[in-house]
Amino acid sequence: MPTALARLDGRRAFVTGGSRGIGRGIALAFADAGADVAIGYRRDREAALATVAEIEARGRRGFAFAADVRDATAVDAMVKGAAQALGALDVVVANAGVAARFEPVHEVEIGYWQRVLDTDLNGVFYTLHAALPILRAQGSGSILTVSSIAADACGANGGPYVAAKAAVNALTTVIARENAALGIRANVIAPGLVRTDIADKLLEFHGEAMLKSIPLGRIGTPQDVGSLAVFLASDDAAWITGEIFRIDGGAW
Repeated sequence: MPTALARLDGRRAFVTGGSRGIGRGIALAFADAGADVAIGYRRDREAALATVAEIEARGRRGFAFAADVRDATAVDAMVKGAAQALGALDVVVANAGVAARFEPVHEVEIGYWQRVLDTDLNGVFYTLHAALPILRAQGSGSILTVSSIAADACGANGGPYVAAKAAVNALTTVIARENAALGIRANVIAPGLVRTDIADKLLEFHGEAMLKSIPLGRIGTPQDVGSLAVFLASDDAAWITGEIFRIDGGAW
């Protein structure tokens, strides 16, 4: 029977890109729901340690591991380190990503295209490639990937980002089908405009008129996304897998 508020008591969660933005919001929501949380970060150690301190202030264990998600070997070590520190992995969130410049495809530099896909798509693959053997061995687990409604909107001037996020949607669905029989669920969270560094760049490029396209009348927060992540990782969502959850204030 669903609880009034979804809980993750005793669960062990790992969140990439957990030092800021949506990843931080998810990590803190998990801690509020009773989970111990390890986060991955690339270079801002101070921000990562601040997030760990907030996790611990909520009475949960917190850990931080540095790795560039574009580096498969480093990601493998990071995931294994998180599993060892936590004692197991019950929830894995592949969130780390970067936004693309706003330019048409014919103007995108090849190197920049590769950088965006290396982070936003390959980084997700490397994370889940490292985590899946752990989850499969224990016969349980919840995977969440963070995509974007951009994968549906396919707006002009966002080619690398849109392509990567659309691929994340497809990859997650494949993983859900491959692992459901083992008790492992995989779902996508696809946010709209959420108050992050990426959103600030979008607002700078498109102007505050973007807010008028949101029926609920406000930009989202990392806490909004964190609440959805807690539900999807909890037993309240035990019969949900292979789905894409768009959280955007009604914009799409």
